[in-house]
Amino acid sequence: MITLTSVSKTFDGGRTFVVHDLSLHVHRGELLVILGESGSGKTTIIRMINRLAEPTHGRIFIDGIDISSANPVQLRRSIGYVFQGIGLFPHLTVGENIGAVPKLLGWNKARIASRVNKLMEQVGLAPHQFRDRKPRELSGGQQQRIGVARALAAEPQVMLMDEPFGALDPITRATLQDEFQKLQRANRLTVILVTHDMTEALMLADRIAVMRRGKIVAVGTPHELLTQPKDEYVSLLMKTPLRQAENLRNIASGGGSDA
Repeated sequence: MITLTSVSKTFDGGRTFVVHDLSLHVHRGELLVILGESGSGKTTIIRMINRLAEPTHGRIFIDGIDISSANPVQLRRSIGYVFQGIGLFPHLTVGENIGAVPKLLGWNKARIASRVNKLMEQVGLAPHQFRDRKPRELSGGQQQRIGVARALAAEPQVMLMDEPFGALDPITRATLQDEFQKLQRANRLTVILVTHDMTEALMLADRIAVMRRGKIVAVGTPHELLTQPKDEYVSLLMKTPLRQAENLRNIASGGGSDA
């Protein structure tokens, strides 16, 4: 579904590379987590997939199409994008925020309204109660739910997520992670999620790509990386016990929609 071939990115004319000769394939319907410390190049990868940054070298394909040949604006409208800052439009209502991209795509009002209501129900916010509120009237967890709903609004096949739950408290974060995983599986979304949180990676990922200094040093399922770490760096990252992830999920299962 998403393929990066020998992709490199430099911002200083080649003196240093933020991403260096990176190749990666993400399968259709897969949730792949890119895991690594700050400055390892994680966010730069998804910015290149969304063409917010252009590769210095290499090629990126989505569904077999070289994205360098695509219209950048149309490409971005076809990809769901969720990030930690959420970025809701403060002057628009919740419903208008969710329906922003479908409106740009020319959907009619009835189709937009139906899609908004369906997504609000899927993220656990009653449309009649929250649709006409402004973002400032919502909690942080509720705003993040709206951010996810907005990213899903135009029925994308691909979602890019950059530390989407990082600013939330642990219980709210675990609740939203669990709910998003159910949405991802139900809609067979192809997702790349960037994080430095090992627990989040273990809870969500079908596979994890571990990055260090602009390169991928290991790719595998959580079980593979936990039981067969490729090197000492990967082994150190995997020290977070799987029990912590499971405990958070169990606690979150009792959470409410006001998160």
